[in-house]
Amino acid sequence: LFLTCISVQRYLGICHPLASWHKKKGKRFTWLVCAVVWLLVIAQCLPTFVFASTGTQRNRTVCYDLSPPDRSAAYFPYGITLTVTGFLLPFAAILACYCSMARILCQKDELMGLAVRKKKDKAIRMIVIVVLVFSVSFVPFHVTKSIYLLVRSSPGLPCPALQAFAIAYKCTRPFASANSVLDPILFYFTQRKFRESTRYLLDKVSSKWRNDHCVNYGS
Repeated sequence: LFLTCISVQRYLGICHPLASWHKKKGKRFTWLVCAVVWLLVIAQCLPTFVFASTGTQRNRTVCYDLSPPDRSAAYFPYGITLTVTGFLLPFAAILACYCSMARILCQKDELMGLAVRKKKDKAIRMIVIVVLVFSVSFVPFHVTKSIYLLVRSSPGLPCPALQAFAIAYKCTRPFASANSVLDPILFYFTQRKFRESTRYLLDKVSSKWRNDHCVNYGS
């Protein structure tokens, strides 16, 4: 949801640069949006406490990933709703925002200088990379999860088939977690201010470490 908010902000900045209403909101509006997003996420996750449970398998206590097997059918509507509200709708909004931005940036202007053209080309490349990273991170996970929820709640499915879908779902789960690692790397290579602030922080830390090391060595 935060990625969706960032996409909307970028869309407004590129497609509606002269609109002043979204610039006058300030930090208070930003904090309000963050609070609303966190409330939505908490509301989405609350039913998890109803389905979360432990059980015994092969004389070992296990924590069920989604819900106990006997509650698979009851969990299915919640799992699909979570996918729709937490992935499909935000993903559709992100695609709409970035496609609109790419359409504006691809418009040709004979009066455009070379420097401006290079900046637009860089922005288009960033849009493509952001969409690709988001797609690779979340699409496989949510597709395999939705299929797993469907077959899990279907009676009479052979155990080997169910285990195969479970393995596919769990193998794609790290992709979703990897997005938290890929986003900072993406920002580092695409945002000059981010690189400069990172270098400044590293120089400051290394300078402090060298000073402390020299003081300790001299004493």
